[in-house]
Amino acid sequence: MTRELRRLLINSGRLRAPGGQWLAITPAEAHYLRRVLRLGNGDAVTVIDGEGRLWTAELTADGPLLLQQPLAEPLQCGAAACPPIELAMAVPRRDGELVWRMATELGVDRLQPLIAERTQARERSLEAWPLERWSTIVQEASEQCERLWLPQLQAPRKAKEQLAERPGGLGLIATTRQPGLPLLEELLAAVPDALMLPGVCLAIGPEGGWSEPELKAAQGAGWRAVSLGDTILRTATAAIAGVARLASWRSSISCASFPSPSP
Repeated sequence: MTRELRRLLINSGRLRAPGGQWLAITPAEAHYLRRVLRLGNGDAVTVIDGEGRLWTAELTADGPLLLQQPLAEPLQCGAAACPPIELAMAVPRRDGELVWRMATELGVDRLQPLIAERTQARERSLEAWPLERWSTIVQEASEQCERLWLPQLQAPRKAKEQLAERPGGLGLIATTRQPGLPLLEELLAAVPDALMLPGVCLAIGPEGGWSEPELKAAQGAGWRAVSLGDTILRTATAAIAGVARLASWRSSISCASFPSPSP
């Protein structure tokens, strides 16, 4: 049985550093490879740059990885998924880290933490947001789920500022207690030329819901209100339910654009 090759994400800036096919690794990466994964000299790993490229590499006795392909000739290149999906979420007190991880696994391309008017006071301070830890979680999730593109984790911003901006593509704001809202999947099914969209952003509010000023800002900027179902969902549940439907929709339109050949 072929041994599974574990992935190591190293940004393109480090890959372009002098050294040819010899790639220096950090002490933390060396610990991960040798102590956590229990790899030894001569064992192989895959290296990704988070920008669609993949190489195989060998762990050497001296420490650096030896790339098996030239940097200019990666073993695999993958185009970014189209249209890109963004999750803009008012980060809840609990389960925020789980959402970033699961959204990464589901294929989200951009993660935007939001501070909503009804975000609890202790979560409103930017200093309380562990962005470095979140970045590590997103990177680890990308390695684990074997995606080639690393999601962009943005700095937190106020929800009203985000919603007051006209979305570059399709802006969707999930809300409740508004009669007549289309279900997310119903609205997506009616989108014309979906593959040509510059992006789709789904905004998920805090546990207490969006405030009236936030909803008015979104309406004025062209965001479209959608429902995720009849029940009231917690923020983390709503985020993953919405992202899962977006990912499934994107997969279906991508497959439809490349029909299987006739037998």
